[in-house]
Amino acid sequence: MSTKNYFRKDKLLELIHFKSAGAGFTLVELISVIAIIAILSAITIPAYGVYITKAQIARTIAEIRMMEKEITIYQSDTGHLPDTLGDIGQANLMDPWGHPYQYLNIADGGIKGKGKLRRDGAINPLNTDYDLYSMGKDGESKLPLNLKESLDDIVRARDGSFVGLAENF
Repeated sequence: MSTKNYFRKDKLLELIHFKSAGAGFTLVELISVIAIIAILSAITIPAYGVYITKAQIARTIAEIRMMEKEITIYQSDTGHLPDTLGDIGQANLMDPWGHPYQYLNIADGGIKGKGKLRRDGAINPLNTDYDLYSMGKDGESKLPLNLKESLDDIVRARDGSFVGLAENF
């Protein structure tokens, strides 16, 4: 085999033409793709944040409902409400934002537990038996629910007939 075949002019031209024909993308094409990705990101990232918040609220409501059942079982076994969430084995349970749940025993005389007695916008107590709530994403809470710090709280109200965001109560 001769070395002449490797260096034939038509073969070299064919290789050079092949490499330069589709060598890459133009700057306009790259900028267009980046712009499309940026627009899609701008649309989807906020929607994802809303989805995460809704999932955290749903989890908090489910945990409050679960603790309600445990409190009811405790009350039927002992004849009184627990003084703390530790009495039902939930002292270390945190809400999705890393804050401890707040519980107050109201019905057994005196306020027993951790937290403050919750009130609606008209300063009426939310419950007559016990308060159970999460302080929400901001971790802050004020007594009346209509204050800014309390709007993101997830509360149990009307002796358990409502569990949800304070702003929806």
